[in-house]
Amino acid sequence: MISKTLISEPTFEDRTEKTVDQQWADFSPIVTGEDYLQSIRNRGTLLYLFGEAIDEPADHPIIKPSINALKKTYDLAIEDPDLATAYSPYISAPVNRFLHIPKSSEDLVQKHKMQRRLGQLTGTCFQRCTGLDALSVLHSVTFDVDKKYNTQYHKRYIEFLKKAQKNNVLISAGMTDPKGDRSKRPHQQVDKDMYMRVVERNDQGVYVTGVKAHMTGGWNQHWICVMPTMNMLPEDKEYAIIGMIPVQAEGITFIYGRQSCDMRAMGGGNIDQGNVHFGGQEVLVFFDRVFIPHEHVFLDGEYEFAQELVTKFTAYHRASYVCKTGLGDVITGAAASIADYNGVEKVSHIKDKLVEMVHLNETIYSSGIASAHEAKELESGAYMNDIMLSNVCKHNVTRFPYELSRIAQDIAGGIMVTMPSEADYRSEEVGKIVDRFLRGRDDIPTEDRMRILRLIENMTLGRNAVGYLTESMHGAGSPQAQRIQIFRGMNVEEKKQFARDLAGIKSKK
Repeated sequence: MISKTLISEPTFEDRTEKTVDQQWADFSPIVTGEDYLQSIRNRGTLLYLFGEAIDEPADHPIIKPSINALKKTYDLAIEDPDLATAYSPYISAPVNRFLHIPKSSEDLVQKHKMQRRLGQLTGTCFQRCTGLDALSVLHSVTFDVDKKYNTQYHKRYIEFLKKAQKNNVLISAGMTDPKGDRSKRPHQQVDKDMYMRVVERNDQGVYVTGVKAHMTGGWNQHWICVMPTMNMLPEDKEYAIIGMIPVQAEGITFIYGRQSCDMRAMGGGNIDQGNVHFGGQEVLVFFDRVFIPHEHVFLDGEYEFAQELVTKFTAYHRASYVCKTGLGDVITGAAASIADYNGVEKVSHIKDKLVEMVHLNETIYSSGIASAHEAKELESGAYMNDIMLSNVCKHNVTRFPYELSRIAQDIAGGIMVTMPSEADYRSEEVGKIVDRFLRGRDDIPTEDRMRILRLIENMTLGRNAVGYLTESMHGAGSPQAQRIQIFRGMNVEEKKQFARDLAGIKSKK
């Protein structure tokens, strides 16, 4: 698997910076999931896993499940075009909904329905929501910057969007910086690269250096949209940069993130994997003086718009966590299945626990869908989710999947985490013992029971607990971030006045 080392990385002097046309020449239009798979092969990227440079990441068994999840986003557009495609006025043709700019509240409703469906089909993070939400927010932010400064960012953005839609490419959002000493602003850091910054400029474009952390599906994409992660001050101007970078650009190093139980993909069989086809992916991405041509720069030094970017992005992206209801459907189905296999499906407290799982899951969905129905049109013509309801949706997501997981584990029983391996089940020596004594109902094969137990383990403790639990906690901002936004929008004074009026209080104090 080892075929590259950092020594083979070209020096700055050896690099040949590609023009916009040259960058797009690397892409061919993608239609199917198989087209997508071929598009990410032989890119010459530098990706490390377990300290080794991987020759062809697309074929690695640990990485493959996350690629399968993205393939599904292409295939769903073919299987259910009403749900997963939309008409684009920019190219006058249908496009994958993950590349569609919402022009109505109904567009956002359909987006969230598609996200739930993909969660049901994959049982994991399908790694495209950040890219869609980045494209959506840039529509209005570039428009607003141009209006104030007479810049050309929105025109550049529209040209990129057209090419992205015609080629049906994937885009990842690179927003989260390592942040270093969090008591200090970007410009105050001892290590100036703790936040991505512009380190050089020329007539053709800019060069950026820094790291983007836990980037969802980072290597699996075609483009990375780098953006500020927080509000900026005048002293932080060099950090106020937004740009599109192809994944295979020179100067990028990917370091694959570990996930619980990911080594199970390296063994024989697939029972122990739990989810036999799909998984998520996160990478740490180091940008070492990476070039961005001016045509792909959408913000450069206009620091005061960083806060608007973050606020609008989170309005889109926190509502996108409605995708976890698709995973909630899966974990509820797994809990109901193991109850059947154990012969307790008619027990009253089991039925009550399943009702609670559905109640919590639909509560998440209702706030997400409501945020779409209450969307408002921005000056640029794009629609954005209601900020309050979007934050409520994400705040529910920081809590309820944990309770759904607890209930699923409760119903499954302790055998979920003490069960022998698939190798033992297949063993000539002890396989008969495992098959005999891990059986539940007589009419249910032991293997079926083992597979459901492993799926519950996978989603609540194993590899896909990353996408269902930890990502639910910290993705799109940790819980306190939503509470801050809820506080800003809760308008307590108005609510106090409602109460005073009904109580007959005339005083304003």
